[in-house]
Amino acid sequence: MVYVIALVFALMMVLGHDLQSLAASAPSKIVIAHAAMNARVLPLWVAKEQGFFAKYGAPSEVIFIRQAPTLVAALTSGDIQIGYTGGTAVLGAAAGGADLKILAAFTNRVTYDLVVRPGIKTPEDLRGKKFGVQSIGGTVWMGAILGLEYLGLDPNRDNVQLIAAGEQSVLAQALMVGTIDATVLDGVASRYLQQKGFPILIELGKLNLPISSVGIVARGSFIQKNSQTIENLLKALLEGEAFLVGPSNKVRVLNILKRYLRIGDQEAEEGYKDALTGLDRKPYPTVAGVRNVQRLMKLRNPNVEKVKVEELIEDRFLKKLDESGFIDGLYATYGAK
Repeated sequence: MVYVIALVFALMMVLGHDLQSLAASAPSKIVIAHAAMNARVLPLWVAKEQGFFAKYGAPSEVIFIRQAPTLVAALTSGDIQIGYTGGTAVLGAAAGGADLKILAAFTNRVTYDLVVRPGIKTPEDLRGKKFGVQSIGGTVWMGAILGLEYLGLDPNRDNVQLIAAGEQSVLAQALMVGTIDATVLDGVASRYLQQKGFPILIELGKLNLPISSVGIVARGSFIQKNSQTIENLLKALLEGEAFLVGPSNKVRVLNILKRYLRIGDQEAEEGYKDALTGLDRKPYPTVAGVRNVQRLMKLRNPNVEKVKVEELIEDRFLKKLDESGFIDGLYATYGAK
């Protein structure tokens, strides 16, 4: 009897340990939040709509949070696990002591067009003019500053008045009614304005100006405890990007764009073009992109200078997938050039 009791107890201990191990390894639903509403969010939306998160064992819920600082606050508190956001929010949080890492960056350069009102023909014509941005210190503001720097202009020296006017649709409207003289916009908006007679002074996307724009961010502690989940999540997002680039999937991708952005056929077509040209096929975060963000942010937040940029980048998962041939295999599968 003593032997039987001991055997039963041992079996219970083993089974209990196994059940605990299974529970620990079982994927829980990951909450992924994004703060932007534009075509560069397509890898995330496509991964959700095509079931790639479930395919790779990383069931996820995708939510929209209107402001990047709010998104980062939810990320650092643990209310969400993954942020689909830019380097600006990450650096600001890191300067405050948050342990955030950039796992991938789907856009590492300025992709905007600099659009101006009729009559402005040269960079010199921007002196003393009103330049609209979404918010002072945000990604659009940084794109504007980098664009002005490239043109040899300094807002202070050349009296270029930077005005926080609102999101891109508001900026486009402000330019049309004359509230501002210039702004930077995604191609979907800039090409529309160009048709209305508003010149594109320069296509910044062709200049390769480094900036950490759209990426995948997580807390260091979450990454450490959930390495396989992180790898599976990246697989899903990488396939989402490869899928949208595949020519045979264009109609499905356009439908996703129209539904999420609530736009028509023409706007979706323009957004699709922006995605093809603005997203990096192998989304490695770049030190140069994050450093440019740091350089501009420290003008308003000196604490940002203390952040070690190299320590923010956690690209080992991406390297593993790349070196294994996983990424190249995806693009070959979907016939992407």
